[in-house]
Amino acid sequence: MSAQLSQNLLLTVPMAPLVGAVVAGLFGKTVGRRGAHVITILGVLISFIISVMVLKSVGLDGARFNGTVYEWMNLGGLKMEVGFLIDGLTAMMMCVVTFVSLMVHIYTIGYMEEDPGYQRFFSYISLFTFSMLMLVMSNNFLQLFFGWEAVGLVSYLLIGFWFKRPTAIFANMKAFLVNRVGDFGFILGIGLIVAFTGSLNYSEVFAKAEEYAKLPFPLPLWGGEWMLITVTCICLFIGAMGKSAQFPLHVWLPDSMEGPTPISALIHAATMVTAGIFMVTRMSPLFELSDTALSVVLVVGAITALFMGFLGIIQNDIKRVVAYSTLSQLGYMTVALGASAYSVAVFHLMTHAFFKALLFLGAGSVIIGMHHDQDIRNMGGLRKYMPLTWITSLLGSLALIGTPFFAGFYSKDSIIEAVHASHLPGAGFAYFAVVAGVFVTAFYSFRMYFLVFHGKERFHHKPFPGEHDHHDDHAEHHDPHESPWVVTAPLVLLAIPSVVIGFLTIQPMLFGDFLKDAITVHGAHHPAMAELAEGFHGATAMALHGLTTLPFWLALGGVVTAYVFYLVKPEIPAWFARTFAPVIKVLENKYYMDWINENILAAATRRLGMGLWKGGDVAVIDGAVNGSASLVGAFSSVVRTLQTGYLSWYALFMVLGVFGLMTWQLWPYLMSLIVH
Repeated sequence: MSAQLSQNLLLTVPMAPLVGAVVAGLFGKTVGRRGAHVITILGVLISFIISVMVLKSVGLDGARFNGTVYEWMNLGGLKMEVGFLIDGLTAMMMCVVTFVSLMVHIYTIGYMEEDPGYQRFFSYISLFTFSMLMLVMSNNFLQLFFGWEAVGLVSYLLIGFWFKRPTAIFANMKAFLVNRVGDFGFILGIGLIVAFTGSLNYSEVFAKAEEYAKLPFPLPLWGGEWMLITVTCICLFIGAMGKSAQFPLHVWLPDSMEGPTPISALIHAATMVTAGIFMVTRMSPLFELSDTALSVVLVVGAITALFMGFLGIIQNDIKRVVAYSTLSQLGYMTVALGASAYSVAVFHLMTHAFFKALLFLGAGSVIIGMHHDQDIRNMGGLRKYMPLTWITSLLGSLALIGTPFFAGFYSKDSIIEAVHASHLPGAGFAYFAVVAGVFVTAFYSFRMYFLVFHGKERFHHKPFPGEHDHHDDHAEHHDPHESPWVVTAPLVLLAIPSVVIGFLTIQPMLFGDFLKDAITVHGAHHPAMAELAEGFHGATAMALHGLTTLPFWLALGGVVTAYVFYLVKPEIPAWFARTFAPVIKVLENKYYMDWINENILAAATRRLGMGLWKGGDVAVIDGAVNGSASLVGAFSSVVRTLQTGYLSWYALFMVLGVFGLMTWQLWPYLMSLIVH
């Protein structure tokens, strides 16, 4: 253990936001609105400063920590403990989580200024930060699961923060239930690991990975015998599908927009949805032992990357456009995991955290400026009214579409190259999906950008016929305005890493030793990263070469197409909408996934539950219990007729009883007399 990574210092990182959450939540009325935001921001700031110190120690001095902080139960040798594992992966995640959370905390001062739940909101987002830090810092499956469930719980509270809105209550319940499906798979995977390794500790489990990979799964599944490692990894990945919103467990994420914008940024950028990507990366010693599991990861990620991007094209709510871009980008990260390019996946996780937080907070700034109108069809020409929001949103959009030299370029192009080098089943489809997704991403990103910041001003007029009127009274009479500094300062601070972080960190993260001991890649899966390393000649050379590649021209084509469609010839998208009305309807109904879930899967589950209730609980269990009760009751009703309360009646029974006993005793003697 390095002296630079003391246990107490590490413990401070998650504890500081927890203290802020407790003070703001339980003593909010006492400390007031100012006290609530000061104590929570101070807690997250302390966490961020220590996280940067840890990152420096890990990156420059090679410091590491893997130890138990507190053991609270030992169950026959199975240790249940709080412990930390600090390496390059953890240190990077700690910095990303605390920095983005700090920006969101500061931004919230302006965004939630007039909200009556001000202190409660600060308490929740600090608790969210604590939960995510416990998850990423854990060195054992129990603590991982605690953090996993804690971020799910707090997301439920935050999505339904405005609990008087029926849509918010529906959205948070939907998120909670969908994640229960994923978490069921996750806990099954953990249970299999504990059952066959006898440990919850990462290091002990990974040490037994090769032995674990030789075990067959004891129950027959589709197609005959499966290996235990494959079933375990697929179960773990089902958990990641829920948390990181992969098809078909993605349906909760767009509806999470019902929460306030700051929490949308926190959920989508640095906390909940990145948990699944982080977990699979941390479990790379297990996933590397199953090509089948990796192919499942690859294909699911590819479907999510492409088909969720299509849904972003037809969204008109500014936050939902950004939400569907999150789904698509999470698909890219998952594809990288399936191609065994774990370092590329977490590299994209890091760059995405900055520009996605920037885009969400930029969208929130637009919403403030537009007096809480979120329909991009009612905007236009905001560039001159909101210059800071405009330039930071442009930088975030350029990073998102993978413009050379911007952060997103380095990570997204690395994913495309890694998938191209993969030889796993499904890699061909995945490569097509991530390449086609480049055009789709550029198109819907700049569709939103052009409709919001350029073109004619539409906020002084009534919406077009057939459109919903989202205007409030203020929006009709006041021009849009730039947001206060507590909103714009985080935008500027997030815009800086959105531009430069990829350029500065690609060498150590992908081709250096920074993540070397945190990730395991087996020989058969080396070609993806080996091909990347062979073609890498520095960040500048990579960006210059990127100007000649297919993804760059597809991204440029997407931007130009959006410009022509929405600024030059707006009649073209209207023609498409008329001509391809059935396709548009499918997209507007989100591939009917909600309908399938509610009317087929949920209905089947309800019928199963009804059958188990009536057939099992009522007929069998209640039948047995009530039947025995009825038998006792019938017997009691007979016996009850003998209990008259008259002494003469009881005396008669006593005499009859004595006579009966005497007869029973004398019967053999009487029979012998009769015989003789």
